[in-house]
Amino acid sequence: MQGPPDISATILSTAIQRGPQKSTCPSEIARMLFPDDWRKHMKNIVDVAIDLHHQGKVAITQKGKPIDVNHIKGPIRIKII
Repeated sequence: MQGPPDISATILSTAIQRGPQKSTCPSEIARMLFPDDWRKHMKNIVDVAIDLHHQGKVAITQKGKPIDVNHIKGPIRIKII
């Protein structure tokens, strides 16, 4: 599943800027790209992040620990690996 390239590019560039010690909330990406209606884009942002995770480009974490992306419950964070 491939999202619009600006979503994956924004996720990757933000994660790279933060570095491997810090993570990003998907809502930060949504607000950057869709400031007026970011909430309705959250599922797409998370889907693209999961796709990047499957490609081995980012890690998806909760409370600092990697999680099974097939069973996400609650808030997640995205970080570069």
